[in-house]
Amino acid sequence: MSDRQPKFTNALSREKSPYLLQHAHNPVNWLPWGDEAIAKAKAEQKPIFLSSGYSTCHWCHVMERESFENEEVAAYINENFIPVKVDREERPDVDLTYMTYVQAASGGGGWPMSVFLTPDLKPFFGGTYFPPENTQGRIGFKNLLRELSKAWHEDREKLLQSSARSIAKLQEFLDGENQGAAVQTGVMLQKAYDDLASSYDYHEAGFSGAPKFPRSSSINLLLRIHQAWAKDPAKKSESDWALEMTFKTLKAMANGGIWDQVGGGMHRYAVDAYWHIPHYEKMLYDQGQLLWAYAEGFQVTQSPFLAKIIRDFVTYVKRDLRDDQGGFYSAEDADSTVQGEEGHKKEGAFYVWKAAEIDELLGKEEGSIFRYAFGVRRDGNARPESDPHGELTGVNTLFRAFSIKKTAEFFKKSPEEVQDIQTRGLTLLFEARCKRPRPHRDDKVITAWNGLMISGLARAGAALGEDDFISLGEKAANFIHEHLCDQPGQGLHRSWRQGQKGPKAFASDYACLIHGLLDLYQAGFEVRWLQWASQLQEEMDLLFLDREKGGYYSVHTDMAHSVLRIKEDYDGAEPSPNSLAAYNLARMSKMLDREEYDKRARTIVELFGQTLQSSPTAVPILALAADFLEHGTQQIVLMGDKLKDDFKRFRKISQTKFLPNCVLLYQSSTEVKDWLAGQNLALASMEDKDGLPTAYVCKNFSCQAPTTLEAEFARLVDEL
Repeated sequence: MSDRQPKFTNALSREKSPYLLQHAHNPVNWLPWGDEAIAKAKAEQKPIFLSSGYSTCHWCHVMERESFENEEVAAYINENFIPVKVDREERPDVDLTYMTYVQAASGGGGWPMSVFLTPDLKPFFGGTYFPPENTQGRIGFKNLLRELSKAWHEDREKLLQSSARSIAKLQEFLDGENQGAAVQTGVMLQKAYDDLASSYDYHEAGFSGAPKFPRSSSINLLLRIHQAWAKDPAKKSESDWALEMTFKTLKAMANGGIWDQVGGGMHRYAVDAYWHIPHYEKMLYDQGQLLWAYAEGFQVTQSPFLAKIIRDFVTYVKRDLRDDQGGFYSAEDADSTVQGEEGHKKEGAFYVWKAAEIDELLGKEEGSIFRYAFGVRRDGNARPESDPHGELTGVNTLFRAFSIKKTAEFFKKSPEEVQDIQTRGLTLLFEARCKRPRPHRDDKVITAWNGLMISGLARAGAALGEDDFISLGEKAANFIHEHLCDQPGQGLHRSWRQGQKGPKAFASDYACLIHGLLDLYQAGFEVRWLQWASQLQEEMDLLFLDREKGGYYSVHTDMAHSVLRIKEDYDGAEPSPNSLAAYNLARMSKMLDREEYDKRARTIVELFGQTLQSSPTAVPILALAADFLEHGTQQIVLMGDKLKDDFKRFRKISQTKFLPNCVLLYQSSTEVKDWLAGQNLALASMEDKDGLPTAYVCKNFSCQAPTTLEAEFARLVDEL
């Protein structure tokens, strides 16, 4: 590594965000978002150039190399604008505000986001990535800067008035979106099924062409549709097809190149329609939500294949995304240095293979078998449309092109021999890959994404009977409790890195963490997680709830520097705080017998009812909440010694089955019983029988007689 001092250093060098630090030595005089930058813009009467992205964003890196490292471009920015950098993961409030404007103004969005603001923070122009020079159909960044600077100096008053009108109209539109509508759950589920079935790719699975995203929340919704209709003769074929679409999609993703066949973990999305060639970054929020989807898929199918993928997910996040103290890091980059070519970074360099490399590691005979099975070609396996810039020429992304059975038939080997070759080959490739320069890892610990990971670990651990998975979730929850709160459990923050807390938490952080804690309680029956979830819900209500119209604002109602007030509903790469809050409240209303939680959840569902009725696949988590409110009248209460094997068998019966409309509760000690009984009076009269593990199964506000017999309990659970 060179000891030479960088030529330029700006104010971002004092920040903790990996993304901001990546830009600390640009010649652009970047400032972080905050009072200093805003005051400077007002004092100098210059527009703000706001650039938002994240540390593992491929096109953010491209725009940095092309424009922000260019001294001529930087000098023009510094003279005519106040340049501000935002890590969208650390400040989702700023990013959401101006991304909403960009999407409204241009019809699209993405990162890097480039927005120009007046000193009072109203946007007057925005877009995403801009090439340095004019290209066909796209203005170049240099030309854009000149045009906007000219407009600011020559027609400022008109520009100020236009930006103010734009924000006023956008706020009016946002307020008008949430007029509310009653939701008929059965009609909504049918609409969701019809939309997903019509968009389903019959050949390759998934619910779109290229690019293909692993929308785990759509899988969660389809599984509930499958179960809701399974016993209705008139809907049986649709129920079966809902399950078929789900299982084929889960399997296709896990067999594709979007799944890291060597090291585990799911890449962000596939750039093609076949799941073969991914965009190689890995995000924590994807791993957590996909664990939830695969765990529920396993509960329904009991598929050993899905169980293996679940275990490989956990192996990956534990090995590569976990802080020593228990929290989980944010992401791994798509780009990395090409081995032996210092300073030369390419997308996917860490993950791809030349055919000759595989032959060298495995030998020619086994190498040919391995290459056949994993779709490896001498000239590379990326189709031209999947690699328009030619970065993947001559290299291969592994995907399961042929099954073990077909590979064995082709090479006249036994399936066992082929399996051994594949296992040995993957081990050798993993060892070889560990010697390559690794992709950059964003080691921020983000509360919301850790909440999603905690949920995935808890659900996967419960479904597979893997207490170690649940323990990983508990350690992550402890990390947040100790390191991301002003005092233990209170005053939540958004992020943490290297011992320092980031900004105060946003609504999504509360919603995702509460979601994870509820799942953690139902997996391991530690009442402290349920208590903390209840406490956090009260805090979330205090900070973000619109008590007049219902729903949650994404940003604290008193947050400074906010020019828009937004209630999110769209469940995209991450669930919206309103969707997840409705789902949390619906579940907690049954766990803690809190009628006000039920009412609040129903208010959210009705508030976004128009979207839920017309486009339920845009809000699948909200659809889950509506379905639970309609059908979530099932409870299982377990009593007994959690450490004894006979209790664990009862626990397994309740946790390995797919029971989406049921809440699990546990009672043991007097202390626990008193707290739960104080919340849910129906539990006060429940007692175990003769010190044996005892189960109460309740449905439609009526409980069966308690049972201590495993077979009887299993029968009652099946009836649910």
